[in-house]
Amino acid sequence: MDASRVTMTGTLDAPGDDAEAAMIVRARDDPAEFAPLYSAYFCSVYHYCLRSLGKREAAADATSQVFIKALGALPTYRSDSFRSWLFTIAHNVLVDASRRRRLSVPLDDAGDIPSPESMPEERALAAEDGRRLAALLACLPPSQRQIVELRLAGLTGPEIARTLGISHAAVKSRQFRAYSTLRDVIGKRHDADRREDADVVREG
Repeated sequence: MDASRVTMTGTLDAPGDDAEAAMIVRARDDPAEFAPLYSAYFCSVYHYCLRSLGKREAAADATSQVFIKALGALPTYRSDSFRSWLFTIAHNVLVDASRRRRLSVPLDDAGDIPSPESMPEERALAAEDGRRLAALLACLPPSQRQIVELRLAGLTGPEIARTLGISHAAVKSRQFRAYSTLRDVIGKRHDADRREDADVVREG
């Protein structure tokens, strides 16, 4: 059986640690063996790029850069987590892209659906359509938005810390502040929607 498994969203889970380590060893010797790693992580990296850049074409280009850089750097890979190492590369690619483009464009697609173990705020975000998700994330300062985007991409707290080069405590603090803000924004919007529905019923 394949080392990775298909989730209920139709994407591939990351392979297990032992299987992933074996894939990395093979890919170091033969670049063609990088394909299973590419398949396992493509969707999460692409949607992470899409949330940041806002356009499919830009996200596809950034995703290609991420995997090209990862393949080139694979001989020097020394991390204990391939996923956090890969997303560190993705984060750096997006920082460079943002410096070049300075864009802030609404998303066209919804993001990934978090795992069942995700927090209620993450499940609420995943249920939003792309444009509403972009509007919600735009309410956050960049340091907090990065945390939420990486959480929606499936990274754990320690992996986010390694990706961004900050402490796990800082990740938890920023995540707490981000979710507090998002709870308020979502709650106010739902209250406004209910009032609007009630007005429509009365008018009818």
